[in-house]
Amino acid sequence: MSPYGCIVEWSRGEAPFTDGQYSRAHAWRFDGGAVVRASSSPHAVRVPWSDPQGVDPEEALVAAASSCHMLWFLSLAAEQGYVVDNYSDAAEAQMGPIGFGRQGILKILLHPQVTFSGARTPDDGAVRQLHEVAHERCYIANSLRSEIRVEGGWRMADAS
Repeated sequence: MSPYGCIVEWSRGEAPFTDGQYSRAHAWRFDGGAVVRASSSPHAVRVPWSDPQGVDPEEALVAAASSCHMLWFLSLAAEQGYVVDNYSDAAEAQMGPIGFGRQGILKILLHPQVTFSGARTPDDGAVRQLHEVAHERCYIANSLRSEIRVEGGWRMADAS
């Protein structure tokens, strides 16, 4: 089993704290040295106590699901001899009630747009199959209870 992790750091500073008027801004530090500015979502905690420039956990979850799917898709496409030039995904999540007065991510929607080039051209069925297998193999999708759907598109690069 491979361990995965990060260090999440937050400091109160001079805020009183118990009045709820403290900053939710914090940092995610990863083993390779990357540091990500993070915060609660301004949808959940209003500014100035949240940092709209920070990545919130809900956005991070969507990014993780999209990134995992993309990495599997690229790997599978390469194995099958397809050349992928570009892959872009405007991924989104929908939050809502999950019962017992709690909120959660109900659905993650992936909207990948893929550009292929090269001699081997996929058809709609081949691209759909790449997405289906990528979804089945994605560690993040396999770890979540909420639905994750892929609603993407693809095109061939202009031959110029």
